[in-house]
Amino acid sequence: MEKKYLGKFDIVVIGAGHAGCEAALAAARLGKKTLVLSINLEAVANMFCNPAIGGTGKGHLVREIDALGGQMGLVIDKTFIQSRMLNTAKGPAVHSLRAQADKVRYHDEMKHVLELQDNLLLRQGEAVEIDFGQLDVPGREPEETAGLSPQGSAKKVRGVLLRTGAYYACEAVIIATGTFLGGKIFIGDSVIQSGPNGLSPSLDLAESLKKQGFRLRRFKTGTPARALRASIDFSKMTVQHGDPHVTPFSFMNDDLDKPQEDCWLTYTNEATHELLRENFSRSALFGGQIEGVGPRYCPSIEDKVNRFADKERHQCFVEPEGLSTEEMYLQGMSSSMPEDVQEGFYKTMPGLENLEIVRSAYAIEYDCIDPLDIKQNLEHREFPGVFCAGQFNGSSGYEEAAAQGLMAGINAVRMLDGKTPFVLDRSQAYIGVLIDDLVTKGTNEPYRIMTSRAEYRLVLRQDNADSRLTPLGREIGLVDDARWERFCRSQAQTEAELKRLRETTLSPSELNGWLESLGGSPVDGRVSLAELLKRPEVTYDNMAAVDRDRPALEGHIRSKVEVELKYAGYIGKQLQQIERFKKLENKALPEDLDYLNMEGVRLEARQKLDKMRPSSIGQASRISGVSPADINVLLVTLEKMRRS
Repeated sequence: MEKKYLGKFDIVVIGAGHAGCEAALAAARLGKKTLVLSINLEAVANMFCNPAIGGTGKGHLVREIDALGGQMGLVIDKTFIQSRMLNTAKGPAVHSLRAQADKVRYHDEMKHVLELQDNLLLRQGEAVEIDFGQLDVPGREPEETAGLSPQGSAKKVRGVLLRTGAYYACEAVIIATGTFLGGKIFIGDSVIQSGPNGLSPSLDLAESLKKQGFRLRRFKTGTPARALRASIDFSKMTVQHGDPHVTPFSFMNDDLDKPQEDCWLTYTNEATHELLRENFSRSALFGGQIEGVGPRYCPSIEDKVNRFADKERHQCFVEPEGLSTEEMYLQGMSSSMPEDVQEGFYKTMPGLENLEIVRSAYAIEYDCIDPLDIKQNLEHREFPGVFCAGQFNGSSGYEEAAAQGLMAGINAVRMLDGKTPFVLDRSQAYIGVLIDDLVTKGTNEPYRIMTSRAEYRLVLRQDNADSRLTPLGREIGLVDDARWERFCRSQAQTEAELKRLRETTLSPSELNGWLESLGGSPVDGRVSLAELLKRPEVTYDNMAAVDRDRPALEGHIRSKVEVELKYAGYIGKQLQQIERFKKLENKALPEDLDYLNMEGVRLEARQKLDKMRPSSIGQASRISGVSPADINVLLVTLEKMRRS
């Protein structure tokens, strides 16, 4: 195949899913000439599985992406068709925003953002090989093949070759291939080399990566059937309305209230389970065709019935895919069963008796790397200049992918500029928890973020993501003047309101009648509004009855103020925990430390430390196989080095 040199970019992003879009936008906005490649432009920011953004833990990620200057929150705010705040019966640490998306509009909007972005070219094309100097490309300028990588390795990124022979020179590559890399779809005994939703898979790139020394493995995920709306009897289901007042994902938005679409809930039953059990042998999952490991927290319906045999029923959420289609998404019902079995088991559920399937459920297997092979800045340990993001890193979910894409884009730019990596730790953001879990602990299955993974979740709430991260985004260069001015104004209003509530006091005569109406106990003396807010029956909004001179504030400011005051004691304790955590995180480990010959450290720990090259004592302590005794030896070693 003749190779055709078509020019040079600073960064090439392979894949334009949720990771690729955020990576490309971040790189371009930070001033780098960026090319983003997609096998098919219809795949740009496509929601191949659930047509929704956010959810438990995931909503936190979207707000953090937005606070840093990313795009996902802005796009879903424009294209949602239903919005709900989840877990409101629990504490504020786990409140999580989720929005049902119009998937076509979401794709169109994100694609348009990329098309309008300066320094960025969105191009349809299939990358088949990353060039580390092994390719002879006529017309390529000599200086584009010269020199070592910034880290001194001979594996310097020099360009990317496309299936057509087109060649683009570059200095860094971000791999964000999603489920396309080595994609294989399973529907019963039907096995098809395919990307998601019938799009072409990326097979040649997978083979070239293996030949170049990338260690790939197989993971698997799945998606349920899509059904025709007219064939569903919603009267037999439980309706789920959106929230009467919409909470935006983006801190740039206030009032997003508009008419919303309904979703519905139905359940499997014993007839469903019996039909599935009778056909386990016909499932690709149990038949042995699938070698990839599937997600623990999003199993197929046949896997649920097999693993949780004592459960009498499982939920099935029926959700619209958009305003311009009659397709309905059957959430919770992914399957690799043959199509005749799918037709049968879906129809056993109330409201789905006359179901007409328009797209079959399927399982999809794909190639990914072991995330232990990448560093905290998402750069590959053995291939400098190659950054990795999304499902290629072993994660699952649009939000997890977008968060990694944003960080990969930022760090690819910083590598080219000779700047220190931008790394968020576990006390700063869910993004930090996500990446640290992947690159320090690794994963043997598609990784999903959850609030329970965050040790400091009372501090890492979604309502304060801007306070935590927008100053960092401004320092990096992603937060523009409009966002920064809005943030500064919001912070000033928040601080002023906290001060007012702490200083304003009311007498028993002003409070006790109102407290009695709420079922609360009376007060004996003057009480500040801040102390009043700590009572369980009192909220910021209902306190308006006695706090008549309050300023008019936006919803997210009111929410932040209430949480900061109501949970001040718990937040204070968590901040003390973070202070102790920071002491270990701030004890940096030299990159050239000789772990293999370190006396007093167990052999397993020496080997893992040598492979992982942790950046700090804190990260070293989270590596599987490194014990507290090993950490003590490291601390002693650091102290000896400091003294000498």
